[in-house]
This record gives sequence, C-alpha cells and structure tokens, in this order.
Amino acid sequence: MKNKKSMFEGFSSPVRLLSVSEERGEIYGYESFFTKAKSRFFAISLLVIMIINQSIYSTPSTQLWIPSTDFQAWKTFHLGIDNYIRTAKINGIRGAGIYDIGLTTGLLPFKKLQGEAGVDYLSMGDNVYDDHPFYFNAKIGLPESAMFKNSPAIAIGGYNFGLKKNLTDYNIIYGVVAKTIPFVGRLSIGYYTGNGKVLVDENLNKAEKGILASWDRTMSEISDKLWVSVDYQGGKNYLGALNIGASWAFSKNVSVIFAYDIYNNKNAYYNMNNQNANSFTTQLDINF
Repeated sequence: MKNKKSMFEGFSSPVRLLSVSEERGEIYGYESFFTKAKSRFFAISLLVIMIINQSIYSTPSTQLWIPSTDFQAWKTFHLGIDNYIRTAKINGIRGAGIYDIGLTTGLLPFKKLQGEAGVDYLSMGDNVYDDHPFYFNAKIGLPESAMFKNSPAIAIGGYNFGLKKNLTDYNIIYGVVAKTIPFVGRLSIGYYTGNGKVLVDENLNKAEKGILASWDRTMSEISDKLWVSVDYQGGKNYLGALNIGASWAFSKNVSVIFAYDIYNNKNAYYNMNNQNANSFTTQLDINF
C-alpha cells in the first residue's frame, strides 16, 4: 500500500484550469510567474529548509488515489514513482500519459502525533503545465487509539500546492477519519476543498470540493504481502474518480500497486488539450 504511499492522488496531478478561447487557443488569466513568485517561493523555501535534513516528501501518503491517515515514519524516506496510461480515446485522442516522482519523509518523532511534508515532480505531457512541475504538500494527524482506546485515526492536510497562480495552485485542503474493523478492513471517510479557479469542470465552472472515501485491507488469508483497496474522490473536476487496485510487497521495503482509475467526469481536462479517459496505473514504492 502507498508509503506503506500518491497518487494516483492521490497523486498530485494538475488539471486544465485556465480560461481558454476555443476559437483562437488564447490563454487568459495566465499571470507572469515572476510578479508574485518571490513571496511564495520564500515561504516554500522555509518549508524545504525545515525538512531538508530529513529529506522531502511526495504526494501525501494515500490509498490508491486519495489521501490516507497513514504517515511516513520519523527518519524514514519513501520514493514513489507513478505512471498513468490512458486506456481509451476521447474524440479519437488517447491523451498524454502522466509521470509522477516524489520523495517522502516523516516530520515528527511522536507515536501519537504524526506528520509529513514534501514535494512532487509531475509531468503531464503538456508544455504549459510541465513548465511548472513542482507541487508541495503536508499533513498532520493521529493514529488509531491515540486519543483513547479504539479512537479513529485522523489526518488533516493539504496537497497540490503549485507555484503557478491559477494554473497549478490547486491548494487542496482535506480531512480524513479512518477506523479498522476486524475481518472487514479499514474504512475511511473525508472531505476536500480547493481553489475553485483551477478545480473546474469541462465548462470551467467551479468543481472544487467533494467527498473522500475508501476501503483497504491486507489479505493475510492469502499472503501478508497482498493488499487491496477501493477508493473514491468526489467532484466533477479531473481528480474525481473511483479507483480499484492491489499491491504486492516484493520485499520489506519495495512494493508495486496496480490499479484502474474510472473518472467521474470524462469531459474534464487534465491538461490544456486532453480529456479524462480512464487510466491504468502502476505505482512503485520504495522505503529506506
């Protein structure tokens, strides 16, 4: 399981978030990066400096796609390499693949209060987005039974904090609660909201919020190396999806997820040119 991590949310991916003239292909609201970047870059630099001795983190620890209540442990690192391949064509176009690589670390040494933060490098197969490929994130939370016996796990965080205003600054804030039920597995429920100027549907209407839900379980009856999950992110933006997949741990520190992503809104754009056909993903996770 992820970080166990992105992706596909959970993967920290961008979406088509600029006003585009259909007739002339002109981009509006595309402010110069340098006019307001200094203050943002300074703040982000402080975050990086704070965690540089412990490495940097990719997308938040996730199930298959949505953020989870898992955390990268203190003084441990996680390398995630995710690939997404579109499995169908829309209007005769399959769409560009997505590539995401990130490095993760835990931020807190406490057992009952955990945290992580970091950065992704994300390639969308589109020059407009790929000129601004870095996305930052962080979260804090409590594991199960931290507050009292049998209390649920809680995670509060944010991800997809990009550097380009009204293009990659999704600024998603979320909260997730999870509880493990014997024999059933772990159930998670949460909610997210983000920048309504960039989290939009195919008509550029706001679609910046939705529910988060998942089920996951280690299939110990078969093998302790096998983990399965189903998760869901609501919303008509390109991130909204139902995801079904499984992970196999090849060793204590290396596992691979195989999953299929069924998007809520196949007309939404995930870059400037391509719409949201379903995808197949492989996610390599290495802990060290």
